[in-house]
Amino acid sequence: MAPPPPPTLTVSLGTSSVIVPQDGTQVTLPVTITPLLSTVSVTVTGMPSGVTQQFSTTTSGSLGNVYFAGSTAAAAGSYPAVLTVSENGQTATANFTLVSAVVAKVGSTNDTTKGINGVLKQFMSTSFQVAEWDGNYFGGSNASSLESTMTAMGPQHIRLQSVSQGVAMSTNTGTATDWDFTILDQTVQPVLASADHSPEFQIATAPAWMCLSNGQLDVANHVNDFAAYAANLVRYYNKGGFDWGGVHFQSASNLPITWWGIFNEPNGNGISNEQYVTIYNTVVPAMLAVDPTIKFSAIEYSDYGLGTGDGGDPMTYLPTFVAPANAGGVNAQVNIVSTHFYSSCDQSDTDTDLMNSVPQFAANVSYFYQQLQTRPDLASVPVWVTENNVNADYEGANGMSTCNPSQVFVDDHRGTSVFFAAWRPYVFSQLGKVGNQALYQWDYDGDQQYGEVDSSGNTYLSYWVDQALASIYPATPASAGQNILELTATDTTTVETLATENADGSVTVMVDNHAVASASDNNGSGAPRTVIVDVSGLGSFSSASELSINSSSSASGAPAATSVTPAARMTIALPGYGVTWLMLKP
Repeated sequence: MAPPPPPTLTVSLGTSSVIVPQDGTQVTLPVTITPLLSTVSVTVTGMPSGVTQQFSTTTSGSLGNVYFAGSTAAAAGSYPAVLTVSENGQTATANFTLVSAVVAKVGSTNDTTKGINGVLKQFMSTSFQVAEWDGNYFGGSNASSLESTMTAMGPQHIRLQSVSQGVAMSTNTGTATDWDFTILDQTVQPVLASADHSPEFQIATAPAWMCLSNGQLDVANHVNDFAAYAANLVRYYNKGGFDWGGVHFQSASNLPITWWGIFNEPNGNGISNEQYVTIYNTVVPAMLAVDPTIKFSAIEYSDYGLGTGDGGDPMTYLPTFVAPANAGGVNAQVNIVSTHFYSSCDQSDTDTDLMNSVPQFAANVSYFYQQLQTRPDLASVPVWVTENNVNADYEGANGMSTCNPSQVFVDDHRGTSVFFAAWRPYVFSQLGKVGNQALYQWDYDGDQQYGEVDSSGNTYLSYWVDQALASIYPATPASAGQNILELTATDTTTVETLATENADGSVTVMVDNHAVASASDNNGSGAPRTVIVDVSGLGSFSSASELSINSSSSASGAPAATSVTPAARMTIALPGYGVTWLMLKP
């Protein structure tokens, strides 16, 4: 009689997914093998390089364990793996997911190399371009609701950029018709009544009669006229108005405007670096003569994050501005210097292109501070980023791209999609770590490329991202800011992390996943990442919660925090582009 056939070999796993930290911490995958013989062979395929595995049996019959250990050589992500068992001429397989997890270890020490001497002091804000095409956003019957929605986002010093018919002075005939504040105040007055009641008014351009045929200020012949125009704006809002052509012009609000920006993106608007210094040194004293309490934002460059080796505009403009006053540099009051950062001016640029621009933003802010340090009277001047968004392009003539006239213009929805939920926190963290003190959205009411709300006040996902940043990281004048804690992470290329401590001892760890799934992605969904946050060095916490914004988040309502159990090592899973804030209470 022939011997009976051997029992069928089977294998099952104790879990369908195993998380392997990149820091070498060993993890176990239980395996049941029936029958389990001494001749068994266990192999795993599909693992990333940098992960090791070893199988051993236990003392319990058919049970065994596979032990995994990861390293920084194992690229973060999820991998479909196969466990194969071979014995007695048979094989059996079981599929599982191996997750190579980023480890972010938070230290208890304040990192004084980051922020402002170790403190995050970066506030969030937004912007309006005031012109006839922007419409009377606050002019409907629901104006109060629109103002409340904007205030709830938590912006400080909302930026008002007046251009075209938003420029209150049109001609210079000496009659009352030279001035018209109608379009300007349709936006200015509601903004004054909202948020912190302290906007930044950017005198973006000169009235047309002061300009050359190309639309740029005739500095040689009209810089003093431009200064007089700016001084009248201060009188209008701050000092009870002014008289012109027999008519008195005065703001309807008794709230003054403290912050003023002098010119918009001179480097992109035909103004040389020497001309800008002339404009600034002429205009600021004229405005201060009307109201000596006001403050000024200087420069406001157009900047795409080009570095020193790329001939970026700050490297062209800043040295002239900060040169000694007796050598042609600025000699007027400077309260802040500002710049504008966009990741692209071409909708066809990939997600990778846009994400890769962010570290260069931070490098340029560092360059600003390095230049300011060359003059003792400017060494303590803060840097603000007064415009920021994914794409600066807009529709030009006949529907063509302004930046790329040979291309048809296409809205870049990455400004409001889940891409933004990864991109903006990444920008916030990178800039905050190098000491930037304000981050402004461009702009508030816009389309799916630019807006935080649409023209009717309906919120985009970008609104909730910026509201979360404003509320989690308050940087009001009364706030001391948050201490930036030392943090080491095993992956800093696809995951951004930021750990901060508040005055009450609570700790917030931001985990931002900006991993791109495919090199060709354009407004993709991102690649998943799992991050283990190690807070073992901080002691114990009484409670914890997580707030996430990702592909599952709704654009119509605020994301809700969920309670989690505090532990020494806490795991955060991000399904793709997005951000999670882990908030720990002592």
